[in-house]
Amino acid sequence: MDYLPLHFNLKTRSCLLVGGGEIALRKADLLIQAGAHITVVALEVCEPLKALLASAPHNVQVKAYTASDVLGKVLVVSATNNSSVNQQVADDANAIGIPVNVVDKPELCSVIFPAIVDRSPVVLSISTGGKSPVLTRMLRHLLESLVPAGIANLAEYMGSRREALKSRFKNPDDRRRHTERFMASPGYQYAIDKEFDRADEFLDSATEVQKTGEVFLVGAGPGDADLLTLKALQFMQLADIVLYDNLVSAEVLARVRRDATKEYVGKIGGDRSTPQESINEKLVRLASAGHRVLRLKGGDPFIFGRGGEELESLVAAKIPFHLVPGITAASGCASYAGIPLTHRDYSQSVRFVTGHPKNGEVDLAWQEFAHKNQTIVFYMGLGGLEKICQELINHGRDPQTPMAVISNGTLPNAKIVVGTLSNMVALVRREQLRRPTLIIVGEVVALRQVLGFA
Repeated sequence: MDYLPLHFNLKTRSCLLVGGGEIALRKADLLIQAGAHITVVALEVCEPLKALLASAPHNVQVKAYTASDVLGKVLVVSATNNSSVNQQVADDANAIGIPVNVVDKPELCSVIFPAIVDRSPVVLSISTGGKSPVLTRMLRHLLESLVPAGIANLAEYMGSRREALKSRFKNPDDRRRHTERFMASPGYQYAIDKEFDRADEFLDSATEVQKTGEVFLVGAGPGDADLLTLKALQFMQLADIVLYDNLVSAEVLARVRRDATKEYVGKIGGDRSTPQESINEKLVRLASAGHRVLRLKGGDPFIFGRGGEELESLVAAKIPFHLVPGITAASGCASYAGIPLTHRDYSQSVRFVTGHPKNGEVDLAWQEFAHKNQTIVFYMGLGGLEKICQELINHGRDPQTPMAVISNGTLPNAKIVVGTLSNMVALVRREQLRRPTLIIVGEVVALRQVLGFA
């Protein structure tokens, strides 16, 4: 271990900051967040730093640094571009055992500043020992995506219940095991969401904590794993069992907790399919057995995802659940293809409809789609493409209306075919597009070329 990580309590403690430029400003801001009382010593002090430290208990001294400046301080930071001053500050602080940090000079430091994920009172620090600040920042960004903002609520909750748990469980091992069971229960998420009364139901009952599971109904977005929401990633790391459908990309699935059990429950026309009733039953059965079940659905669960049906089953069985929306395919695929779904000059409304044939027929209110200044997005419409084009023409849309068919939208292997209502069937047949696809009809499709995406 190159460095021992320690968390300083600097509240109301005196710290010295040598330097008055932009780097000193950043360090001052960080020290203020920790509650420190700062003395700045520098020949020149930038105006933003003066403004930041304008009021007591801070002190700005426009002068040359001297060895006596370190006396009485609990932490010294040197942030100058003068190597001799930096060396002198480090020598003076080290001589009397005061922790010192010299910015960008790890060889002069007795302490270094880590990258910080601040969810106070939860604080995570990351360091590469000064070897790669860029890598440190990358790791911080990764942790930012995995640690929910509500973890502070959980810490507050556990702190408020700590004495009660000590009184209830005299044996520390019993208290630890009980707390671990709570952390693996639905009560954990209720505490994060600041629903403390509901969290108490699980914290107060060890038996219930062990027996009750929960379901995370999560939208996985249109395919690109970088489009997952932070909350989706957080739940994906909590799950014991994952039920995923055919619209969840391999890249998204790779971000699920690695030791979770993964089970495919997709539905594909003409291929192996899992009936919706079976999925509903499986969710209830697994959660009732105490598992944390991730139901991972492509796009958004509530837009042609049958998420409502699954939640109805959970509510009927009194299974706790959490819902995380996802970026729906219409939004993700259109954006990646350079097609605005609405535009003041071309489309004042957008409609999402399912183009999936039922018994060979795409039965929709075609007369409602005849208006020119609207965008129509058809989900699952590849099998009914010919009927879609013909019905739109029959009900008044111009045969030259632009349209796009997008296959594997947002993914590296995406294919985008642009044409019109009159020629799209032939174009798709020639390009041999495969599911999953999304169909966009409307004048906005022509903007793809104008915006430089074609």
